[in-house]
Amino acid sequence: MKLYGYWRSSAAYRVRVALNHKGLDAEQISVHLVKDGGEQHKPEYAGLNPQELVPALIESDSKGEEADVVLSQSLAIIEYLDEKYPDNALLPQDLHDRAIVRSMAMSIACEVHPLNNLKVLQYLSKELALDDEAKSAWYHHWIDEGFRALEKQLIKHSGQYCFGDTVTLADLCLVPQVYNANRFKVDLSPYPNIVRIVENCNRLDAFINAAPENQADAG
Repeated sequence: MKLYGYWRSSAAYRVRVALNHKGLDAEQISVHLVKDGGEQHKPEYAGLNPQELVPALIESDSKGEEADVVLSQSLAIIEYLDEKYPDNALLPQDLHDRAIVRSMAMSIACEVHPLNNLKVLQYLSKELALDDEAKSAWYHHWIDEGFRALEKQLIKHSGQYCFGDTVTLADLCLVPQVYNANRFKVDLSPYPNIVRIVENCNRLDAFINAAPENQADAG
């Protein structure tokens, strides 16, 4: 497998954790999201992933030839890995439980993260001419709105992790989002369950080895 990503990309971070959790090896190929206007926009990568986003995953067949289909979007990649490599499952077996885990994961990956990712923050600065203070207020608003809702779900469903005492897709989404929230100095004291769960996750090798600062292209 080849994983195209960037050390500080939340979406790539999720997939790195999934690979580690399942004991899967992947060649890590860096796509720098800032240098030279963003390598994700270069023709060679845009031809691979027309969305011009990371991550992208390619899995070779048994002969070492690249598959025709390139997988993009972190949640789709993680669910593909979970279905193809079922050991250390990231979704519960029970139908109702799976829906709850997906709900928590999507509340982060589909509601919070898209409003705070790099291309949105760049648009706020370049096209709307927002200063750093206004951009920070935007970021904090959407983090707080999403985390308030998630904290209520965690009161009901969490154990050691987001859903009970087993690592799930929801944890893979939460940890990178909290990493970014800390970068932008969001006050997390109103969210004790979120803080507790992230601390538990970050004691595990799968998360430690996937952390941005531990990547070869970090810096």
